[in-house]
Amino acid sequence: MPITIRHAGFCTPLGHEPNTILQALIAGDASAMVSRDGLLFERPAMVGEVSMALPALPSELAKFSCKNNALLLQAVQPLREIISAAAKRYGVDRIGIVLGTSTSGIANGEQALAYLQQHGRFPEDYHYVQQELGSPAEFLQQLLGLQGPAYTVSTACSSSAKVFASGRRLLLSGLCDLVIVGGVDSLSQLTLNGFDALESIDDAHCNPCSRNRHGINIGEGAAVFTLERGDGEILLSGCGESSDAYHISAPHPQGRGAIAAMQAALNQAQLTAADIDYVNLHGTATEKNDAMEALAMSSVFGADTIPPCSSTKPLVGHTLGAAGAIEAAFCWLLLSHYNNEQLLPPHLWDGIVDEKLVPLPLVQAGDRGRLQHLMSNSFAFGGSNVSLILSRGNLHE
Repeated sequence: MPITIRHAGFCTPLGHEPNTILQALIAGDASAMVSRDGLLFERPAMVGEVSMALPALPSELAKFSCKNNALLLQAVQPLREIISAAAKRYGVDRIGIVLGTSTSGIANGEQALAYLQQHGRFPEDYHYVQQELGSPAEFLQQLLGLQGPAYTVSTACSSSAKVFASGRRLLLSGLCDLVIVGGVDSLSQLTLNGFDALESIDDAHCNPCSRNRHGINIGEGAAVFTLERGDGEILLSGCGESSDAYHISAPHPQGRGAIAAMQAALNQAQLTAADIDYVNLHGTATEKNDAMEALAMSSVFGADTIPPCSSTKPLVGHTLGAAGAIEAAFCWLLLSHYNNEQLLPPHLWDGIVDEKLVPLPLVQAGDRGRLQHLMSNSFAFGGSNVSLILSRGNLHE
């Protein structure tokens, strides 16, 4: 049974309109990467920031008010009439919600603690639900008036890639007729300083696959999609999940979990490695991730037959729990009618090859090709690995 990704909504550092995001993506536009004070304790941080004015939450949902849920609200706005019509067609209890996050509204908790230290009490507008990991799904369910399954997945950087597998299962099990899936994360001191404690933050622009790479830049944003059974223009053809549990923060050096996830996605999609036309790399620009991922790509595709690939994190930062959904959104846009010229997103880096890495055919500006099946990789702390395959459906033909 095919699963179609029928609609999508976005709120990213590259913008929120589909064509705006696509044009910035294929141009390699990194202007959304900015230096910001107040996130790292001792120095500025290079981050991918959503700079647009965000909508206010409805007054009756004020307890959910935080930037994280505002990003989510902006992303879901274009889909609200579509979801409302689906609720009338299927019933409010037949529409599910599965979202991924790693921060939720923890920035509000940071601000509330600072206020507490100064005033001896929490601010009146602070509610613990703002920072609960389940908050995004609960907020969206109440906003949309739905009554189906609604939950949040939080597995670090694979969170909102795993939601596609969860949504697919809800549809194929017959529990839902439509599932809203996606991810959202927002900038906060907790995550920036946590990664800095691991010595994983690059003070300059991140540089994936380079000999000069020094770590990640963190970003924020949201992307949401509707999944339904049946054919469509863009299909979720494969979801591969694995858990190698090698180390709490380092990937398996031989990429065993990554290899298993990519192969599982190919098997579910009933495709071979040769069918994949482009891979959106996890591509964090940390020393261990890039080495592992290059090795895993070589193992799955063959050293001489790896498809064109790139990391899009230099354009938006590593959006953590939202990365899987945002990078799936980039693939969705590449397959959509917005990309008639079938252009690919260039790999933005300094071009200094690391001879220790398995060579990858990194996309250069202006590269294009047949885009039928695209893969997107997400590899998280604790060895939680996900690979997604999006494909053009029969309606494109």
